[in-house]
This record gives sequence, C-alpha cells and structure tokens, in this order.
Amino acid sequence: MRSVLVSPPGQRVELLARQEDGVALHHLVWRLGPGWRVCSSAVLGGGIGPRAWILNAQVPGGYPRLDPDAHLAEIAAAEALAGPGAALMTAADVTAYTVATDEGVTATVTSGLGVRGWAADPAAGTDGPPPPGTVNIVVTVPVALTDAALVNAVATATEAKVQALLDAGLDCSGTPTDAVCVAAPEAGPGAAAQPFAGPRSLWGSRLARAVHGAVLDGALRQP
Repeated sequence: MRSVLVSPPGQRVELLARQEDGVALHHLVWRLGPGWRVCSSAVLGGGIGPRAWILNAQVPGGYPRLDPDAHLAEIAAAEALAGPGAALMTAADVTAYTVATDEGVTATVTSGLGVRGWAADPAAGTDGPPPPGTVNIVVTVPVALTDAALVNAVATATEAKVQALLDAGLDCSGTPTDAVCVAAPEAGPGAAAQPFAGPRSLWGSRLARAVHGAVLDGALRQP
C-alpha cells in the first residue's frame, strides 16, 4: 500500500510509503512532466537528458539485491511514472528529508552520515564495497541550463555539500555513495539557456546556498 504523506507547501516533491517484504519504506517523487532536463549520477537514468520524473527510494540497510536499476524501475512503475526518469536509492530515513530554497532554486536532501570519510582516502577501494551511508541531493532550477552548466551545477552542489558538512563539524567530504540530480527546464522558443552554474554565477550561487542549507540542516540532525 502506498500513501501520500505531508510535504512542505509549494514543493514539487511527494513523500510516499510502500511495503517490501513486510518492511515499511518510503520514497520521494518529483513528477516533473515534459520539458525538463536532468544531469545526475543516478543509479537509473543517470547522465544528461530529458527526464519526466525523479525518484529517491529508501531501501533496507545491507541492501541484498544485485539489480538496483531493475528494483528502482519496479518502484517507478508502481507509481505510474512514465517516460524517462532518474532514480536514486538510499538506506537513510527518507521521511527525514530536508529542503532549502534560494531565489527559485530548491534543494531536497536525504542524509545518512553514519559512514563517512574523505574522497581521497588512500585506503579506499582496498577493502571491498563500502558499508551503507548516503547523502542524496536533488535540485530544481527554474531556468534552462546548457549541458556544460548542468555539469557545473553538479560540481557546485558537491562543493556546497562539503562546505555544509564541515560547517556541521563533521570531518569528511561525504559518504562513499553520495549522488546528485540537477533538474532544469528546457529553453523556450527564442530563449537561450544559462551558460554558467559555478558558485559565483547568478544561478550557481543560488544553487550553492540552497544545497548548503539543506545539507547543513540534515547533517545537524544526525545522531
């Protein structure tokens, strides 16, 4: 059974509930519709291209399946999400998601920081797959971005995430499985897409502040 739970007013995101093998889990859904482009590192639908929806699904700790893309596709189908989309997964409590906005940019974050560290860890990759721990970031921007600007926006979001983690007093750059999605509308007829999304550009600075606020809020709530 799926049920719609309370979301912050004015946000696109829906918080939904489901049962899997007798376990209560949740997921977040953005029903973008046609005319949106997404740049992401998502498990399903990653890369750059048109995307009609985004899904961020909670899964059990010690995730047992070896086909996460198929699993996410099953969850998307159950929600009648049609067309191309991007889907992330996390073992973090999705109901504890945090949201921050800045001048039209909205960042939504799910935080699981029990396992964290620095990206350039000399021991990374030598001890098998990392244990679960994920910060998933989904950002919606109200203006069109070029491909280069979309990639730059993902980099800006990552920089802002690290700044927020340090501001929260955490000695880390993130977790081993963090993911980012940036969604922007397609450029309208005769309109040009924004070419920049770095932290000192107009829209990049807004994105950075929104991501920083949502990640900091989530990090400060961690036990």
